[in-house]
Amino acid sequence: QVQVVESGGGLVQAGGSLRLSCAASGRTFSASTVAWFRQTPGNEREFVARISWSGDSTSYAESVKGRFTISRDNAKNTVYLQMSNLKLEDTALYYCAAGFRFSTQSKNYDYWGQGTRVTVSS
Repeated sequence: QVQVVESGGGLVQAGGSLRLSCAASGRTFSASTVAWFRQTPGNEREFVARISWSGDSTSYAESVKGRFTISRDNAKNTVYLQMSNLKLEDTALYYCAAGFRFSTQSKNYDYWGQGTRVTVSS
């Protein structure tokens, strides 16, 4: 069993930066793929970024590539999402998810946090 808790969201001006954290409990976290998804009202959850259990493999949605960086520290059971050059369209509720498939699909992730809200203002 893995439990995840997101933090680090907030209000930021366009062009600014935020770092989200995903803290996890559970012995299998270090063996799991972790991904960030985001969701806006009326829309499905959208894949943002993922990282393999070792941290060696990462991938990003085209909309955030070059601006967001995902990383992990297994010693701290934490995954990070560094977000830079934020745009208005990055405003969303951001979720951290853990699973055992290196996937961009939300259905392949078993453990989810409650989300942390990011609001980008002009």
